[in-house]
Amino acid sequence: MKKLLVIGIGAGNPDYITMQAVKALNLVDVFFLMDKGQSKDKLIDLRREICDRYITDRAYRFVQAQSPERERGDVDYKTSVDDLNLAKQLTFERLINEEMTDEQCAGFLVWGDPALYDSTIRILQAILASGRCVFEFEVIPGITSVQALAARHKVPLNRIGRSIEITTGRRLAAGQVSDADSLVVMLDAEDSYHQVADQDTEIYWGAYLGTPDEILVRGKLGEVADEIERVRKAARLANGWIMDTYLLRKP
Repeated sequence: MKKLLVIGIGAGNPDYITMQAVKALNLVDVFFLMDKGQSKDKLIDLRREICDRYITDRAYRFVQAQSPERERGDVDYKTSVDDLNLAKQLTFERLINEEMTDEQCAGFLVWGDPALYDSTIRILQAILASGRCVFEFEVIPGITSVQALAARHKVPLNRIGRSIEITTGRRLAAGQVSDADSLVVMLDAEDSYHQVADQDTEIYWGAYLGTPDEILVRGKLGEVADEIERVRKAARLANGWIMDTYLLRKP
């Protein structure tokens, strides 16, 4: 039986790796890496660094495949995501069928945690449901950018007895109304914090969390929103990509 390990590797700092993840790394024969283009080579390099650092006395290899891209522009978002995941499913199937034998263990190194805004688990479940591959898999949790954000700003995610919600920039930009006292926003490509009416709302923003490129900004929206937008645009231009997360807290 082929075995797959979906390993959460944290939000960017190799020190975020858990002991459970270290043990899992040392079981893997082949790591499947998804290439997202030259601008994101740092993400591949970090995965290689983690393996070099934590794997001891075991031979392993990397197999790199081109990651499909989601269609953007004037298209239906859910349809484009479904098409993307189907393309990834076909890529994963090929890797599992061609790049490992029945007695081997393969690993997917997932940024952050595999259970939060990542498609690897549902893609593997879809492959099993299709019957075209037979394997078993386990999921090893990791430290998310949400946890890293709170730690770096030295704040708890929630107030005592109050609710917290995790959502996307797309939903915030569309006018999502939430009763949550604290709102964590991920995957925001449109600076959607500008949509928040109450300018006294506190924002704790971070990009490239846990990496040498880390940027942190905090304050009232009315005072720092423009600064965040400026810094974000400059960082994206300099690096070719950006991953940022922020916490909004009602006054």
